[in-house]
Amino acid sequence: MRKPRRKAEETREDILRIADALFREKGIAKSSIADIAQELGMSPANVFKHFHSKTVLVDAICDRHINHMIGRFDTLDTPAPPPEKLGIIVRRLMQAHLEDIRENTFFLEMIFLVAKTELESGFHYRRLIEDLFFDLIRDGVEAGVYHCADCRATSRYVAASFASVLHPVFLAHETQAELDERLNGLVALANAALQSPLAK
Repeated sequence: MRKPRRKAEETREDILRIADALFREKGIAKSSIADIAQELGMSPANVFKHFHSKTVLVDAICDRHINHMIGRFDTLDTPAPPPEKLGIIVRRLMQAHLEDIRENTFFLEMIFLVAKTELESGFHYRRLIEDLFFDLIRDGVEAGVYHCADCRATSRYVAASFASVLHPVFLAHETQAELDERLNGLVALANAALQSPLAK
């Protein structure tokens, strides 16, 4: 009796799971679509049916990592005033990135590929980060703590100002002490700017 055909979504999830495991084990450059297909007991053509290229597959895996990382915490529910909450958001994001770098040997390789090829997952990550800051800044303005005329634009500037403690490339070779000192200084600087009435 023939086995029932699997749903496309199930096959796609299997491909993502095996590809993720192979990338962790061998790295992205040393893992081919043929390797992934062999692990799954299917033809490379079947993998390509779901992901048109290895780059598209990497993009999908990166997007899963991003959603998992952002989903690890719900910072805006933390009962703290906006200036304190800003530091909490940035610290949790930084620690999540540091954990990814330690646990996933291929993470930096993936980040370089995303940046080089301008994959959708990179834009998705930036939007998620900017949305976190936007919600915080808007809450701060509504509470009368922060002052700015355009919360959306300001959230982009604030996100960019924390790049040196949030981008994995900058985190890879720094000590925890150096990162903590830099983070505290940047949070103080951002809060000073956001709390200044001149920011209007």
